[in-house]
Amino acid sequence: MEIWHVYNRGVDKRDVFMDDHDRVKFIHDLYEFNDSKQSTDLSHTFPILDVRRPVFERARRKRDPIVAIHAWCLMPNHFHLMVSELIEGGLALFMKKLGGGYTKYFNEKYERTGALWQGKYKRKPLTSDTHFLWLPLYIHLNPLDISYPQAPSADAALTRLAAYRWSSHLDYAGSPNFPSLIDKTLLLQSFAERGGYEQQLQQVLQNKLLVSELSDVAIDS
Repeated sequence: MEIWHVYNRGVDKRDVFMDDHDRVKFIHDLYEFNDSKQSTDLSHTFPILDVRRPVFERARRKRDPIVAIHAWCLMPNHFHLMVSELIEGGLALFMKKLGGGYTKYFNEKYERTGALWQGKYKRKPLTSDTHFLWLPLYIHLNPLDISYPQAPSADAALTRLAAYRWSSHLDYAGSPNFPSLIDKTLLLQSFAERGGYEQQLQQVLQNKLLVSELSDVAIDS
């Protein structure tokens, strides 16, 4: 199985998630477009949602997923995904639908035209066990900007992460957030062999190992 770190950010580093409705829309698209069948265009009809109850949790339909999403995080001007393909060409198809669908929604909502993303999405294969273990932690810790010297203490960081729901961190930490979106099996098994997800997270926060371990997969914000 080949696993990828996939990411992209707004053109000219512009924000691409302006409010919670935008974030819920993108999360919905991560679910809706992960299907071999043609997805319904919801750009015009996507409702204003209670962000605690995404539409895919309320009205499920049978899908034929084309990728497995293992971890994800949304930041104001970019996103990160950890994914593997379930069918040949699944990643390219998924990202084409995701990028185009969200751009159409965003441009219609904010009355703009043109490209939203900074070119085609970027993808990097995980080539070592180290990358496999550290990438989900790097993704989940993005909201902390821990590459800076003023990074918070481990306890403060965990408190901040618990209040940030726009990633898969809470689902791995035992608080279901968007559980239908991700496949946790692979990572939970690996974390269990090393003391559990939260222990690995604590190790990173206490030792600030993450930046050096993943310098080649990190992106500028």
